[in-house]
Amino acid sequence: MSLPNHFELLGQSGAARTGRLTTPHGVVRTPAFMPVGTAGAMKGLHWREVRDAGADIVLGNTYHLMLRPGAERIAALGGLQRFTTWNGPMLTDSGGFQVMSLAQLRKVTEQAVKFRSHIDGAAIELSPERAIEVQLLLGSDIAMQLDECVRLPAERDDILRAMELSLRWAERCKRAFERAPEGHMLFGIVQGGDIPQLRHASARGLIEIGFHGYAIGGLAVGEPQEVMLAMIEEAAPILPADRPRYLMGVGTPEDILEAVARGIDMFDCVMPTRNGRHGVAFTRFGPVNLRNARHADDPRPLDESSEWPSTRNCSRAYLHHLVKSGETLGAMLLSEINIAYYQSLMAGMRAAIAQGRFAEFREQTHADWARGDIAAL
Repeated sequence: MSLPNHFELLGQSGAARTGRLTTPHGVVRTPAFMPVGTAGAMKGLHWREVRDAGADIVLGNTYHLMLRPGAERIAALGGLQRFTTWNGPMLTDSGGFQVMSLAQLRKVTEQAVKFRSHIDGAAIELSPERAIEVQLLLGSDIAMQLDECVRLPAERDDILRAMELSLRWAERCKRAFERAPEGHMLFGIVQGGDIPQLRHASARGLIEIGFHGYAIGGLAVGEPQEVMLAMIEEAAPILPADRPRYLMGVGTPEDILEAVARGIDMFDCVMPTRNGRHGVAFTRFGPVNLRNARHADDPRPLDESSEWPSTRNCSRAYLHHLVKSGETLGAMLLSEINIAYYQSLMAGMRAAIAQGRFAEFREQTHADWARGDIAAL
């Protein structure tokens, strides 16, 4: 059984796609990178900076928000968009990955996953129905099914069990989502670890159930990049061409560029802000570690041709000073610089796909990264 389609494919260049996803809170241009505001906040940035950088959509997380401040409280306060003042398109992760990575003493059963909160140790049960209920209370434009994510490497039997359980949970999530307001969307999640046959089975099972969009999950969890890309190549061609494809939790600029080349439309990752807090800037000539002493006397900006003011105007010497001094402003500036770079990369890919020159854009981007950062004085 299918669901209404809110995605319009506007152009293709090779396997790379550009499109438009219409949500209750606005339009998302794809390929799209979703900055991660896990607990309803973007670490180190104000929402206006996220908007100004070019982001159409951001991500919130069911696990964190249901624990604090609570989904019912957010609903009473008008929903996640009003609560945070983002007021734009928002996707919420179901919480399955966080249960795997953060929760204490978790136990997975057919009915639900039971765990203890990493905040206060309280006993929590998260079923597919509750995961959908929480996301509807939050008011997110795009909800994700609850799945079981297995960290790689793993035994085939463990991957198979989790994949089959995730399919059964996907059916329950879809039934629970039937009361969602018009225009809101539910995405299924392809699992199957690093085993092609299981990825195929998961994708086909989800298509039979029918979703507004399809995510590829369970990657960027410890496997090499070549394995991740190989699993995308296995799963993406099976997924419906008229529905958005979302690669969860990815990743580096190179990961994103290569995934777009393989037909992926949406991404999220904490890397831009996390690396910014640790003194690393992303630029069109690759990452720059501002902790390095070589920057201490360098008056040049990170990229004088950048459209983002902080990238163009702040000297490397100043950014180095802020990072080494532990000033909060250093983390803030580098986080906004990184979010702006990611959005610039996405905009460049959208334009190149629309013009039918994605292959040239990809080649030039790789050449710029290979050239490396501007030589030291």
